[in-house]
Amino acid sequence: MRAAQLKAVIPRELLASVVVFLVALPLCMGIAIASGMPPAKGLITGIIGGLVVGWLAGSPLQVSGPAAGLAVLVFELVRQHGMLMLGPILLLAGFLQLVAGRLRLGCWFRVTAPAVVYGMLAGIGVLIVLSQIHVMLDGVPKPSGLDNLAGFPAAVAQAIPSLGWQAGLLGLSTMLVMYLWDKLRPQALRFVPGALLGVGLTTVVSLLLALQVKRVDVPENLADAIDWLRPSDLLNLADPQLLIAAFAVAFIASAETLLSAAAVDRMHSGQRSDFDKELSAQGVGNMLCGLVGALPMTGVIVRSSANVQAGATTRLSAMFHGLWLLAFVLLLSSVLQSIPVASLAGVLVYTGIKLVDVKAFKALGRYGRMPMFTYAATALAIIFTDLLTGVLVGFGLTLVKLALKASRLKVSLVDLPQDGEMELRLIGAATFLKVPALTKVLSTVPAGTTLHVPLNNLSYIDHSCLELLEEWGRANASKGSKLVIEARGLKRRLEGRVRTTTGIGSAPATG
Repeated sequence: MRAAQLKAVIPRELLASVVVFLVALPLCMGIAIASGMPPAKGLITGIIGGLVVGWLAGSPLQVSGPAAGLAVLVFELVRQHGMLMLGPILLLAGFLQLVAGRLRLGCWFRVTAPAVVYGMLAGIGVLIVLSQIHVMLDGVPKPSGLDNLAGFPAAVAQAIPSLGWQAGLLGLSTMLVMYLWDKLRPQALRFVPGALLGVGLTTVVSLLLALQVKRVDVPENLADAIDWLRPSDLLNLADPQLLIAAFAVAFIASAETLLSAAAVDRMHSGQRSDFDKELSAQGVGNMLCGLVGALPMTGVIVRSSANVQAGATTRLSAMFHGLWLLAFVLLLSSVLQSIPVASLAGVLVYTGIKLVDVKAFKALGRYGRMPMFTYAATALAIIFTDLLTGVLVGFGLTLVKLALKASRLKVSLVDLPQDGEMELRLIGAATFLKVPALTKVLSTVPAGTTLHVPLNNLSYIDHSCLELLEEWGRANASKGSKLVIEARGLKRRLEGRVRTTTGIGSAPATG
């Protein structure tokens, strides 16, 4: 970018970066708390996402940082393996992303069915709500969503005598401010984020009333929040559970990032995203987060949309927002220490509710009932089991749908003008799933019939169906039956024995 152009865009980029910074500040800390990590860890991830990933990004208007979509997975990893094990997992996950980007695999992460993605986000949203309700009461979340739900009455009963009800009111007030701001926000103040407004107002009220609630624990020196990766920790990656966790983080972070990048591209008419470059940049960012013991990062649609709406046109805005986060933590950490944890939990509960996108669920109905079922099954599996299982359930249902769709085959038996000749018409895809139906039709062919089987109307025929036809020819040759398979202009006559012909087999059958 030339100096004159740079001078012209910097004021606009600075303004946009301030807006993104105000959106990111409470979310970075809130997502860290929801992940079972200190708030400073989320701020470190936000700083790396701005300064490093913002500079390397293939999607220049996308803003990266800690995301609610990974909070549930990180919480479970920290609970099972400890905070120090998150470093090796992120280092490997980031390396996988970097390699995938270099191999130009970015487009493949976008083939994930929307029903699975929306269902995943809905399940994560419900789990965030169930866990952060306990945090809103100054309590401690349980290991699973069902435990959080079952323990809610006891948490409320305990909050009344322990002044946890004060924290609960702060959290509810934060949510109310965010809701009213979303509905009634003046156009002139559209750049002011509701999360910051809600947290700011409840923080002031809590200080004026001297409420005895838990507040954010941020070290005076940011370096104290860094847990450098130790070489000995890398040996733990030999544990299959950690390897699976690294692949899960890499996949979910990549899918969320690239779907967000695609959404951001629809919001503006400027430079389009380079998905492979963006994937590599995310990999570098997550490797750095692993080295310093921070949270994983993704491209985040909330911050990215705020960036576009604030008028950003270059990557400078995302980079500046990381600079503002760094400056705020270094110079005004005492301000962060006065924020009630319940207020940040309120932000996360509000965010979790919005992740359950009812409109997206209804929109899937345009494509049939199966996508809606996949959405619901993915979300429920995440809620009742865990994130990885839920995603695998979603993928399994998607593959089942594809298999059923790909195996659609219309089979009909037609009499030909010539005496004793019939045609077996096959339209669609002849796979092993249709062997029973094909067998039933073949059983109705009269003895002594010459059966013609043209394959030009098939999109695919696999070995099992072809072998079934050949077996029918052999079995009925003694009855005077003959089988003629026609494909690609070639004919093959089977009279009690099989003759192989080039071009026929388990391959797509094109006319």
